[in-house]
Amino acid sequence: MRELNVVMSGFDHYDGVEVNPAYEVPTALAAQGLGDPSGPDDSLGSVEVTIHAVSLPVSFAKAWPTLLEAIEAVHPDIVIATGLKHAARSVMLERCATNLMDAARPDADNVIPRREPIDPDGPAAYWTRLPLRSILKDFTIDSIPATLSSDAGTFVCNSLFYNLLNWMSTQDRVLGGFVSFPLVGPAHSSQHGLPLDQQIDAGRDVVRETVRYYLKPSNADILIA
Repeated sequence: MRELNVVMSGFDHYDGVEVNPAYEVPTALAAQGLGDPSGPDDSLGSVEVTIHAVSLPVSFAKAWPTLLEAIEAVHPDIVIATGLKHAARSVMLERCATNLMDAARPDADNVIPRREPIDPDGPAAYWTRLPLRSILKDFTIDSIPATLSSDAGTFVCNSLFYNLLNWMSTQDRVLGGFVSFPLVGPAHSSQHGLPLDQQIDAGRDVVRETVRYYLKPSNADILIA
């Protein structure tokens, strides 16, 4: 059976957030795995997927080196980074990483970059390498509220996303991207947030569809622009 390695990252702490889905989702999936294939024709039945969770500091200087260290140790086929968007009402699939750091608040190292490029010699932006169309179809089937996001902001999440895609541009065949989770909240609430178990299901859908795309690529499903 073919083996695939997935690195899934989250962040270790957000001020004022008691339950952080960007930590809990990767940890849960590393422990639980992807579950059973959907049927005899599901390509997931022909592959053994191992998910490696890594927790990152909310730091411009340290988040990417920490993720890169895990990548170099595991040599993954897929890398999915996750973060938290406090104001989100649903899971947000990030389409684009921009070459900009512009913080309104300090990171974990008390650093506040203002309108600085992440890589002075890099391109202005990169597109995700996740099959967003297929992921959204799975979300619909599983009744998971979700939306596309044009960018991951200009804080540490975007910096990590950009550095990941910048690294991926030098690799022969690695898929990856960024997913933003909302706060953890009760089901059917008018407030921001989704239950943690629903967010774990969302993370599983992201990994499952990315693995399927890795095994059987289709240009039509790689990106919604």
